[in-house]
Amino acid sequence: MSKSKSEIKLFNKWSFENIELNDFTLEKYINLKAIIIPHSAGRHEHRRFWKSSRVSIIERFTNRLLSPGFIGSRIKGHKSSHTSGKKNKLIKGLKDAFTLIELKSGQNPVQVLVDAVVNTAPREETTKIARGGISYASAVDIAPQRRVDLAIKYLVQAIGARSHGNERMFEENIAQELILAAQNSQESRAVKRKDEIERIAVSAR
Repeated sequence: MSKSKSEIKLFNKWSFENIELNDFTLEKYINLKAIIIPHSAGRHEHRRFWKSSRVSIIERFTNRLLSPGFIGSRIKGHKSSHTSGKKNKLIKGLKDAFTLIELKSGQNPVQVLVDAVVNTAPREETTKIARGGISYASAVDIAPQRRVDLAIKYLVQAIGARSHGNERMFEENIAQELILAAQNSQESRAVKRKDEIERIAVSAR
């Protein structure tokens, strides 16, 4: 007999029930579908905008950890990841990181991740507008879907920057960054980056 939805838990340990989302504008784009292992074997590949609402936020975070992108500038930044192409290793590390989160904060790690995404999602950014050969920056509101995409990006790159040249284990850096971001702490690199983006946008209004 198959398990009912209420019995499905992440890694058979953490429930998806009673997860609160503090920003109602992101409800459509943070998928909290109950899963055991954050791996769907690439069913969402080549489907534009499909992954945002139909792929679990846990799996999206896991996939982004595989390839964080440029950390720092494109010229001087480092792009390689500790877990590039090693998803099985990363899933085991994520399970350990979630265990650390539960021990340190006493909260459901799924709730901590959701709070971290909400707290690091910028609401305003700048775009370049060109008129008559003159270009200038102008502040624009960010669509909810892009807000979630940027929040995951900032979290993953903050974890990568925290891990670079650090003696701590990768799992500890994941747990530390997520806990700080969930608390909206200025010690979180992802929260700092979000605040910087919004501060630049305010000055460009």
